[in-house]
Amino acid sequence: MKRETFEEKLTRSKELLDRLMDPEITLEDSVKVYEKGLKNIKSAQTMIEKAKLKVETMSQEQSGVAG
Repeated sequence: MKRETFEEKLTRSKELLDRLMDPEITLEDSVKVYEKGLKNIKSAQTMIEKAKLKVETMSQEQSGVAG
């Protein structure tokens, strides 16, 4: 299974939000969609944290080379 990119996760989150906004959604389905959305957002946040750490590490390495 292909791993989703950050951008794909954002798109998926928007789709899930649209489903939650549907007035015809049942309570049971809304709970399932909400749970999927939380997992998706947590995964996207992890991706952001990893990218941030990588940039910080590269920046520190660059500072060490320049100094």
